Amino acid sequence: MTPFGERVRQLRQERGRMLKDMAAHLGVSSAYLSALERGERGKPTWTLIQGVLQYFHIIWDEADELTRLADLSDPRVKIDTANTDPKATLLANRLAREIRGLTPDELDRMVAVLDQAQERERGAGCAVPSDAQAPVSPR
Repeated sequence: MTPFGERVRQLRQERGRMLKDMAAHLGVSSAYLSALERGERGKPTWTLIQGVLQYFHIIWDEADELTRLADLSDPRVKIDTANTDPKATLLANRLAREIRGLTPDELDRMVAVLDQAQERERGAGCAVPSDAQAPVSPR
């Protein structure tokens, strides 16, 4: 299951909607929508995402979050580690081989590490380097 598929299924069940009715509204087959929920289909198209948002009357932050989940829901990921530290290539290959054996807790811890790295990158992009600060004028 992908993050997008999991959230769509959750929304559908919370709101008491049937898969076949949602599929008909979106103009897709029930089999396709079911496969999308289970993560057996690739990343959804922009048009499908917009249809889901409209179907559930989702706006603002929740729409942004569902769109973000869709972007992170390609079940067949390719990682380009060219021109990176050799450890990045090792990590990518080991993750590809061993991801199915990780527990939910181990996955949560790994995602937390990636979240910390992302926040650090965001902070570095906003920070002004100390040598670029304006000089202090003498009194």
